[in-house]
Amino acid sequence: MTQSFPEEVLEHVLSFLVSQSDRNAVSLVSKSWYDTERWCRNHIFIGNCYAVNPRVLTRRFKEVKGVELKGKPHFADFNLVPEGWGGCVDPWIVEMGRVYSGLEEIRLKRMVVTDEGLEMVAKGFVKLKVLVLASCDGFSTDGLAAVAANCRNLRVLDLRECEVEELSGHWLSHFPDTFTSLESLNITCLTSEVSFSALERLISRSPNLKTLKLNRTVPLEKLPTLLQRAPQLVEFGTGAYSAEGLDAYSSLAEAFSGCKKLKSLSGFWDVIPAYLPAVYSVCSQLTSLNLSYATAQSPDLSKIISHCHNLQRLVVLDYIEDTGLETVATSCKHLKELVVFPSDPYVADANVPLTEQGLVSVSQGCTKLHSILYFCRQMSNSALVSISKNRPNLTCFRLCILEPRSPDYLTLEPLDTGFGSIVENCKHLTRLSMSGLLTDRVFEYIGKHAKKLDMLSIAFAGDSDLGLHYILSGCDSLRKLEIRDCPFGDKALLANASKLETMRSLWMSSCFVSFEACKLLGQKMPRLNVEVIDERENLNSIPENVPVEKVYIYRTVCGQRFDMPDFVRIMGKDKAGVYNLS
Repeated sequence: MTQSFPEEVLEHVLSFLVSQSDRNAVSLVSKSWYDTERWCRNHIFIGNCYAVNPRVLTRRFKEVKGVELKGKPHFADFNLVPEGWGGCVDPWIVEMGRVYSGLEEIRLKRMVVTDEGLEMVAKGFVKLKVLVLASCDGFSTDGLAAVAANCRNLRVLDLRECEVEELSGHWLSHFPDTFTSLESLNITCLTSEVSFSALERLISRSPNLKTLKLNRTVPLEKLPTLLQRAPQLVEFGTGAYSAEGLDAYSSLAEAFSGCKKLKSLSGFWDVIPAYLPAVYSVCSQLTSLNLSYATAQSPDLSKIISHCHNLQRLVVLDYIEDTGLETVATSCKHLKELVVFPSDPYVADANVPLTEQGLVSVSQGCTKLHSILYFCRQMSNSALVSISKNRPNLTCFRLCILEPRSPDYLTLEPLDTGFGSIVENCKHLTRLSMSGLLTDRVFEYIGKHAKKLDMLSIAFAGDSDLGLHYILSGCDSLRKLEIRDCPFGDKALLANASKLETMRSLWMSSCFVSFEACKLLGQKMPRLNVEVIDERENLNSIPENVPVEKVYIYRTVCGQRFDMPDFVRIMGKDKAGVYNLS
């Protein structure tokens, strides 16, 4: 049957497959499908830069236009991955530059990006249109200047939560005066002042600019000027939102009223509540509102949210309080995603008026809600049960109770019943993050019911190895598992070794996994890299029965990596022989 398709027809059919997983599945049908798919795949996603070697990529795929690459484990966002662990993108850039001279998109996440690497990108990929760096570090504004000076076709420059060494605020002036193709610019993560005159000139000559997200050094007085030069904006990040006196209010309100296409607002650093009404004219058309930098109080936040009847995504601090979330429930009937961050996660204040009730209210009022990230200081089983019954359409539920191992504050019981209800009633759940007092019982629920779960994050939970066994033996679709400070150890890990080959990665830190078990697993499963990450003086001197600090296990087709620092050791692998990557 597979032989009956002419190559041109099959290539046309495959062009409609966007999902990387669908593409991967198609390539396994037959040799002819594999060959056709490898020649017509334009975009590549690699979820772990050490799962495959750059040369393996370029040997298989020849017509690539876009690459998305991830480096450090997800827990790097929580400072659990030591400095210097790895994830440098330079070897990838060198190899892609050799084969993919026509590359148009580069998207990197949690990778070390050097100025030299950015210079290679700028000079080696003359057709580059999209450069997205998310949670990356290692580079400076000199590297950005090289991109600005040389990438003449650039449409998107997006710096998301990166750590940038800011040597000069004038890197924007390196964009040539003839450069007019910019469609999206995000410099939110920068902390130093950028050249406003260069920014203004760049915006003025970018008629297709749709996204502009500023850093907090751009003063409110300058915002009307920028908005007047770009009334076509769809997404806008305001920068600072405070000023001396109220003189700038009318010009700001007038500038916003001219933005007829605006759908997304963010920024609002150092917000002065008296200026918030200046955005009321665009609120009814907003689908996304990010107030995670706005330290305004609940009444002011509620007023602006009450005007946002078409909102689909809302990000706020806990200043919103339960009363503000009640406003969300009554005003934002199209809401799909809710994120509530803590204003100060290190202050244990039980009197903060944000509780589980605010989340229950949103789950009752917002029938389209499918994604939740919620930081709070208390939770109850009854609230979690209500949420699961109100919103069985949830696909993402991430709950962080700020005090580890907090029980149901009403009954002092574990939160097993509540989370059990979440996984039982929300049949399409793909991502789950758990916190609070949890026993092995909840992991039994997860293994039994969470059949579509793709990513699971656990901290300070469980009683024994049995909890990990329930997860690995029961969650059929699990690809990423992150565990910290849980009493899980050798027995469950070794008993479910074959499951790890079906997953992308497993991270465990401050658990009970021994050095010996890591060695046995590495020897038993040659297609896995079992990385022991331990910053004690000498890895070789660690007794075999002693738990390691961290272990990172991931599937690979190219054997061990060769850029390991002294505190990393890959178990059960011989550097010679089959792992030669040349």
